[in-house]
Amino acid sequence: MSATMEVPALFYHGDYAADLEAAWADHVAPRKADAPTVVSLFAGCGGSSLGYSMAGFRELLAVEWDANAAECLRANFPDVEVYHGDVTKLEGEEALYLTGLVPGQLDVLDGSPPCQGFSTAGRRQTDDPRNGLFREYVRLLGVFKPRAFVMENVSGMVKGKMRLLFVEILEELKKAGYRVAVRLLNAKYFGVPQSRERVIFVGVREDLGLEPSHPEPKTWPIPAKVAVRGLTREQREAVPQKDIAEKYVEWWKSIPPGDNASALHESGTHFNVLAKLDPERPCPTIVKSASDHSFSSFVHWAEPRFIHVAEAMRFASFPDDFILTGEYKDRMSRIGNSVPPLLMRAVACNLRKILEA
Repeated sequence: MSATMEVPALFYHGDYAADLEAAWADHVAPRKADAPTVVSLFAGCGGSSLGYSMAGFRELLAVEWDANAAECLRANFPDVEVYHGDVTKLEGEEALYLTGLVPGQLDVLDGSPPCQGFSTAGRRQTDDPRNGLFREYVRLLGVFKPRAFVMENVSGMVKGKMRLLFVEILEELKKAGYRVAVRLLNAKYFGVPQSRERVIFVGVREDLGLEPSHPEPKTWPIPAKVAVRGLTREQREAVPQKDIAEKYVEWWKSIPPGDNASALHESGTHFNVLAKLDPERPCPTIVKSASDHSFSSFVHWAEPRFIHVAEAMRFASFPDDFILTGEYKDRMSRIGNSVPPLLMRAVACNLRKILEA
């Protein structure tokens, strides 16, 4: 499950903005009559949904409890049924009714159960109640009995004491009747200008006799300066970024790109870790919790400011036309809590090849 070897970012020679524009065109293109189907649980604002759509899938249902995230789903996926509510309250009969399916008809069940209990960015509590939400995924896996599934989570799931929960999850997925492959993938090798490691479970139903697999790395890491190339001032300032407090400006001036420092928050109750982005390398992992304190953990390499929403979208591989609603904090939360669309497109394309073989 190890990630691939580190490669220098300076070898990337592509046109990232053009790649995103082409991927968005694939998303808005009409679906073919025989397009494979997908249902997304814990859908967030639609990072995974967008990846599947870019890969030619037709999404039948997205399940999400957060109001702002559900609003984003509806704005970007007008033809997808959105269940805005608690997944534990979604009965199997209703799920089948909403999709118009019977068990065994769905091609792929996708889901990213909340990962705060596993995350290395948090306290990593084995008894965090959110860790148990994977059981809701397994429950609905048993309802739909899809041909295949994809489940995504943070890299912390396979580290230290969390490995016990990882093993439990893997066993439950296998007992549901699936051949399962697990691999740690870093989004920066799949066209995403962000170093973001994720554990990807891929399962194929036993009776199909097919073997699950993962996509191979396909791109050099994309530097941050390349990722934001071509953004207009109007795009960058559509939602104003939070200014850096005056006391942080001197810190910003004193360190080189790629460095970071801890600074006492204005409330005096906790510390923020601020990182000055290195323009020659991908953005580090954008986390949802960053929006709770400083609105972003990252500051620009050339200007003493936090990154703009439009820049964060590029770092996360969301096309410029993707709609995020709410205030700056809401939008940054959606980005930090999302699966990078281009990473999931690679996973979806690989799975489609397996199912169509």
